[in-house]
Amino acid sequence: MQRPHPGESAPAPRLFLAVAVPAPVTAALAELEERIPGFRWTPPAQRHLTLRFLGGIAGAQVPPLQARLRNVAVAPFLLPVEGLGVFPPRGQPQVVWCGTGPGHPHLHQLRQQIDDTLLALGLDVDLQRFVPHFTLARVGGARPGAVADFLHRHRDFATAPFRVASFRLCASRLDPAGAVHSVVEEFPLLRT
Repeated sequence: MQRPHPGESAPAPRLFLAVAVPAPVTAALAELEERIPGFRWTPPAQRHLTLRFLGGIAGAQVPPLQARLRNVAVAPFLLPVEGLGVFPPRGQPQVVWCGTGPGHPHLHQLRQQIDDTLLALGLDVDLQRFVPHFTLARVGGARPGAVADFLHRHRDFATAPFRVASFRLCASRLDPAGAVHSVVEEFPLLRT
């Protein structure tokens, strides 16, 4: 990692919005880890469900973003954790993920309200289809068929759903040991 020169400030953190993964789900996902050459497993403490990646945002834009995100109003919901897949879905896999099965309509409402908030602030929104997932591993240099074998062995994976009662604005900074995530603010969903 390139360090700033004296007098220069460190690069701004990259921001993202996410749902945290509770400890029992983190443990269940960690049980999927196997020693497979070419698989780089996501550290369990960094597993989350990304709602929206924001990238580098000017510091002056963060407080208005936080203020508007406090107005997101979606009822808490149960989110399934099931099904494995890869990105890209065709060709050479680069990411292995666990999905949210049929999901929950409130998850998509949450994502839509976040997107509406970003657009109202004039921030860019990538309009690609939302595929909610938890990144398990990045894949590079694995033997042909290793990813397909892994997916086949765990084709029936599912763990108990978990209650989503909040979402987070998080910052990611690159460190020599890898990305370090921190919570900027947690936003509770509607109290029921």
